[in-house]
Amino acid sequence: MTRPPLILISPNIEKKGDEFGDLSISLSETYQQVLMGAGAIPWALPATVSRELIAECVRRCDGVLLTGGEDVDPRLYANGLPARLRKTVTVTPDGGARDLRELLLIDEVFQQRKPLLGVCRGHQMLNVALGGTLLVDIATQVPNALNHRRMDRKSEPVHPVNVSAGSLLAQIAGQTTFDVNSTHHQAIGVVAPPLQAVANSPDGIIEALELKDAGQLPFLLTVQFHPERLLDRYGLFLKLFSSFVVACARGRQGPLL
Repeated sequence: MTRPPLILISPNIEKKGDEFGDLSISLSETYQQVLMGAGAIPWALPATVSRELIAECVRRCDGVLLTGGEDVDPRLYANGLPARLRKTVTVTPDGGARDLRELLLIDEVFQQRKPLLGVCRGHQMLNVALGGTLLVDIATQVPNALNHRRMDRKSEPVHPVNVSAGSLLAQIAGQTTFDVNSTHHQAIGVVAPPLQAVANSPDGIIEALELKDAGQLPFLLTVQFHPERLLDRYGLFLKLFSSFVVACARGRQGPLL
């Protein structure tokens, strides 16, 4: 019997866990439910910054999902910030361990050539990891920007995106425009050299990234929105996860002993 692909998920970090108030990994069930629904098994990455352990986790998995969460530490892509921007940033409560863990994880994904899907923070983290930058705060830095921090409608579409014809995202969606949710205040600034923007909101915010050289990995797509919160009513977002899982299954490792 063919085993389902195993998807390694990088979780969020919570300030206070249920046991003794420790820092805790946190993983929304929405990611897990959509992956299981698409025929995969979700597996949360341990809270470690050991390259050896992260490399072994990547070796055992069939693909990697980078999830949403707090802001990426601006020290990774910007040399100092004005006070007006610095006060808008909320970084993870673990002293930068999640950022380091995901930098190592992304590096291993490329070394081991595993499929990668990134959502929201994951979209931003990939760009930073590959040499790009972020807009620290859209409302402060982008004149006439839309309100992209619609936490009041986190599971509802709030603005359209335009997708490049011929892109992987357009092929998956079967269309070049659709509406998305929006729960972020940071965004892609300078696109990392290996990547290309393939979707934008009406105010120019980059909503999706792909590789310029698609042959570098079996699958790579990152999106600024949260498709896992929309798929119960909008089937095209399920296609995004299903395509990722199919790519993971195609390169699946043999049985683990």
